[in-house]
Amino acid sequence: MQGTNELFKAGDIVVTDFPGITGIKRRPAVVLSSDTFHATHADVIIGLITSHLGAAHTPSDYVLADWAEAGLKLPSAFRAFLVTMPSEAITARIGRLSDHDWESVRSSARSALALFPS
Repeated sequence: MQGTNELFKAGDIVVTDFPGITGIKRRPAVVLSSDTFHATHADVIIGLITSHLGAAHTPSDYVLADWAEAGLKLPSAFRAFLVTMPSEAITARIGRLSDHDWESVRSSARSALALFPS
């Protein structure tokens, strides 16, 4: 099976209708899935980006240092709320995380998942 989301790379900032506990809301997200995943799946694994910085205070959260350069309109944070979405559900690619922010997001995601040594 060939993936259909070759346009998305890990670290890209995209816009999608993100499911949450209060319903669906259009918001930015960061692509977390790898090129290997994209080569064999038509889906994209994304993580939540929020402008509610007060909620981003756990070890699995990260306040972005270079949010404007990533195409975001407001100071924002990554939260380890992860979703697998069909690539068609992504409405736009608006930017990309800086190398520093990408490494910090990866570290935050690792702290949330029991897949990696801490």
